[in-house]
This record gives sequence, C-alpha cells and structure tokens, in this order.
Amino acid sequence: MDFLLSSHIWYAFSFFVFAFILYKFGKPVIIGYLDAQIEKVREELQTAENLRVEAQELLAQYQRKHRDAVEEAQGIIKNAEVHAAEIRRKAEEDLDVSMARREKQLRERLARMEESAIQEIQNYAANLAIQATAEIIAEKLDKKTNETLVEQSIQDIGGKIH
Repeated sequence: MDFLLSSHIWYAFSFFVFAFILYKFGKPVIIGYLDAQIEKVREELQTAENLRVEAQELLAQYQRKHRDAVEEAQGIIKNAEVHAAEIRRKAEEDLDVSMARREKQLRERLARMEESAIQEIQNYAANLAIQATAEIIAEKLDKKTNETLVEQSIQDIGGKIH
C-alpha cells in the first residue's frame, strides 16, 4: 500500500485522467479549430488562385490592348506618311504652277521693258540725228548761202503764185 500512497503515482494517475478528459472533451474542440484553420487556408489558397487567374486574364487583356494600340499607332503613322506625301506632292505642284506663273510674268515684264528701251533708243537716235543734221546744215551754210536760198525760195513761191 505504500504504493498507493506514493505521490508520483498520484501525479501520473492525475496526468492520465487529465489527458483522458482532455482527449475526450478537448479533441473535438482542437479538431474543430484545426479544421477551421485548414478551411481558412483552403479559402486563402482558392482566393490566391482566383487572383492569379484574374491577374493572368488582366495581363492577357492588357497585352491585347497593347498590341492593338501598337497596330493602331502603326496605322496612324502609315496614314500620316501617306498624308504627308500627298501634301508634299500638292505643295510641289503648287510651287511649279506658281513658278511658271511668275516666270511668265517676268518674261512679259522683260518684253515690255525691252520694247520701252527700244522705243527710247529710237527716239534718242532720231533726236540725235535731227540735232546732228541741224548742226551739219548750220556749219555748211554760211550767211550768204542762206540768204541766196531764202531769195530763191521766195522767187519760186512768187512764181508759183503768179
């Protein structure tokens, strides 16, 4: 009986009773807690998986949008190049027309200036010839020859009147 009075035995017996009670009544609580934690982890994994799928879908969507934007930008660039070429061609045509018109105007102006210069030269030459003739006649005629010519002209006129 000493055996029953030993404190170690009572400690061991108390421990086993405690463990049994804990196992009997604590097991469902602990298992419920662990199940709740497992379910929480599963939900978080599912949420993470859903977020990963959404992220992949968004990535694919943005890649499509990027590809579409690049294609649209290339189309805009191509269209702008075509438009610029047409504007350049039109500007060259306008420049050619403008240059031809100005060239024609300059030719007409030069022709008028040439005609005017020729007219001035002819007038100057005629005036010069008249002055030269007058000077030559004045030099060749002396006073006596001049009086003789005047008298002869008067007689010719008088003879024609009678």
